Amino acid sequence: QVQLVESGGGLVQAGGSLRLSCAASGRTFSIHAMGWFRQAPGKEREFVASIRWSAGTTDYTNSAKGRYTIFKDNAKNTVYLQMNSLKFEDMAVYYCAADDSWVRDIGTYDYWGQGTQVTVSS
Repeated sequence: QVQLVESGGGLVQAGGSLRLSCAASGRTFSIHAMGWFRQAPGKEREFVASIRWSAGTTDYTNSAKGRYTIFKDNAKNTVYLQMNSLKFEDMAVYYCAADDSWVRDIGTYDYWGQGTQVTVSS
């Protein structure tokens, strides 16, 4: 069992920055990867970024490349999403997720956080 708690969302002006945090607790030793997803009003949930827990390999959606950085702190069991140069289209609820190698196949996210709102203003 893994619990995920996101934090760091809020209101920011276009061009500004936010850093989201996702703290994992519970049976964290079997986490293969962690990812960030977002869902804007009226839109499908979409993948934003991911990181392999052991290897550190990262992946990003095209709109995030060059602006977002996903990184982790192993000692704190925490993954972060640094978001720079924020745009209106970044506005969404951001969710942290964990791909647990003990639960289902690798590539399927098994645990989800409660979400944190990112609002971008002009």
